[in-house]
Amino acid sequence: MNRAQRAKLALTGAALGVGLLASGCGYTNSQQTSVQYQSSDGIMADLGPLQLRNILIVSSGKDQPGRVIGAVYNSSSQDVTLKLNGAAGSQTEVPVKANSSTLLNDTTAEAILSTTGDIPGSLVDIKISESGTNMSNTVKVPVLDATLPEYKEYLPAGSTPSPSPSATPTASELGGGSGH
Repeated sequence: MNRAQRAKLALTGAALGVGLLASGCGYTNSQQTSVQYQSSDGIMADLGPLQLRNILIVSSGKDQPGRVIGAVYNSSSQDVTLKLNGAAGSQTEVPVKANSSTLLNDTTAEAILSTTGDIPGSLVDIKISESGTNMSNTVKVPVLDATLPEYKEYLPAGSTPSPSPSATPTASELGGGSGH
């Protein structure tokens, strides 16, 4: 073998080695696009023919009403009603047409629970059931407030927004009054 042939063979071997090293990352790590995960603030849940996506409750406080937002998909050939039962007997129903979806953020008939059952930042138990196969399940749904501006428009009418923290503390917050 002459010098040029050895150089070609060495370059081919090096290129093959680099290719194997680069493709090794894909071999040992799973593809993120093949794994379903909750990419937003809400939860995912499946119930019979219904798929609930990015479901959360927007409320200003524990004893305040809460609006359920997110998307509900119906994969069946019949209309289905999703029923959500929350704390202290609060409940709401969402009709979902056959082979279609309902965006709770856009609907004119808002899905309102009379009370959230806990403070914003918590997870509350919501019993979900559907009229198609009469299946039910209990899921933990996050309660959020209007701290994030994108949720402010979803606060239910009549609820009092939670006070936002002030940038500068008052004299009473600092523990003083007269300064003596």
